[in-house]
Amino acid sequence: MCGALGLDASSPVVERIDTLDRFTQRLADGPCDVVVSAYHFDGFTAMDAWEVLLGMPGRQPAFIVLSRSASEAEAIDAVRRGACDFLRKNALAQLARVMVRALDASRIRIAKEDSQAELAGSVERSTELNDYLRKCVEEELQAIAREVHDDIGGSLTALKSDLGWIGQQAKEPGVIDHVNAATEMLQHAIRASQRIVQDLRPPVLERGIVAAVDWLADSFERRTGVKTAFTSTHQVIHAPEDVQLVTYRTAQAALTTIARHAACSEVRIDLSDGENVLKLEITDNGRGLTRAELDKPRAFHGLGARARTVDGRLAINSRSGGVGTSIILSVPLAPVVGSLKTAHRGAAALG
Repeated sequence: MCGALGLDASSPVVERIDTLDRFTQRLADGPCDVVVSAYHFDGFTAMDAWEVLLGMPGRQPAFIVLSRSASEAEAIDAVRRGACDFLRKNALAQLARVMVRALDASRIRIAKEDSQAELAGSVERSTELNDYLRKCVEEELQAIAREVHDDIGGSLTALKSDLGWIGQQAKEPGVIDHVNAATEMLQHAIRASQRIVQDLRPPVLERGIVAAVDWLADSFERRTGVKTAFTSTHQVIHAPEDVQLVTYRTAQAALTTIARHAACSEVRIDLSDGENVLKLEITDNGRGLTRAELDKPRAFHGLGARARTVDGRLAINSRSGGVGTSIILSVPLAPVVGSLKTAHRGAAALG
């Protein structure tokens, strides 16, 4: 067995090694460019040396196997297991060419690995940036919601009270008509501000995630007429605010998608926190989704990205042909002691 170090055309450095222990030690001392190994040694084979090489940190050098007696099956196995090349000892004149070819292949492999690592790092950085921006947006939405609720909502309510007083004091019919019209427009503005606050930061979440999802289910059933069953393992599930918000947004988006595309007659929503994992599962009995629909870039990627902001994951189970769709959100939770009571609304079960 020999290892060629710093191999270049002007000053190749070659070391001869004849034991597996010395080979292991040599690899630990520093990298080499190419290893040329006889297939059979006293007590071990080239494939044993290859396994040692695979277990070492860093990049694997080009590995060439030499043999006079190895079978064709052994030669094929060596290449299949990762050796760059296999050369008969009676063709040693070709060794230099084989080494150059192996080094070229090794450089191409290393360049490919570097490129893939750089791409993976870029994707990871992009994902982290997107998650960070999503968190920033969510925090900004919450701040806007508080401002709309506290400042604008409070001002509109005070203005409505003042208009009511003016209406009580007014005597002329024309003034009263204007006051009534202004009051009606003001009431419309108040409802609009409440709807904006609801979209930005649902006040119902202040009652907890169980109550919030139950409210979504009830609103969905009243709005669409689709029979909706909601069950929860506890009447109160303790979870951080950001986890509750992600869970609420996931349920909200899933129900919106179901209303638009599922063509279903029943929906089941299950919320649980067993084994320190908050799990939300929303299942419909609609037409299901095709692979093309699932692969659309904007289909459910936003929900998946939102789930990652709280270290959660989103799974979509669906087949087209009227078998329905399940959207499952799973988020890890810190261990807590909760109630054993079960909350439920409706008794519908999908067949």
